[in-house]
Amino acid sequence: MDLEASCWEAAWARSRMETIEIGAVRLDGALQPVDEFETFIRPVAFPRLSSFCRKLTSITQEQVDAADTFPKTFARFVTWLGPGEWRLVTWGAFDVGQFRLDCQRHDMTFPERLAEGHINLKVAFGKWKGVKKMGMAQALALLDIPLQGQHHRGIDDARNIARIAQLTLPHFPD
Repeated sequence: MDLEASCWEAAWARSRMETIEIGAVRLDGALQPVDEFETFIRPVAFPRLSSFCRKLTSITQEQVDAADTFPKTFARFVTWLGPGEWRLVTWGAFDVGQFRLDCQRHDMTFPERLAEGHINLKVAFGKWKGVKKMGMAQALALLDIPLQGQHHRGIDDARNIARIAQLTLPHFPD
């Protein structure tokens, strides 16, 4: 899973950021992709995306303006995850932390299951390869896998993270 959040070129308080896209790829027990989830989210505290954010993510103002707010989209995402067994895999800890912030902003209960089953693939990959933490694009390059799609787009990054997970997770059977 990967999310994109509102951002600015200059330093900003983390509390200003809001999720603007969720992208996820479901892998089956054999680590093969079987389903995808993608949605844009309309920010409410700072509804106008900065030009930096639009350029970085390629997400347009029109896409987020036409989207539902976080409570509705996050509920759809949690429903998509389903009640069965699953583990949330992200590149780093940012995404889970951002979900917590957005839940707080909207006075929603954060589903702890997201954090309890979370796999920080950046850490797992570093342990597997014996390297320091690096960005997702650097990890793909180290694996000699071309980056597909637009970097810093939730669904494209989720697809690339899934490709890294397919190679990394077999080394961590738990």
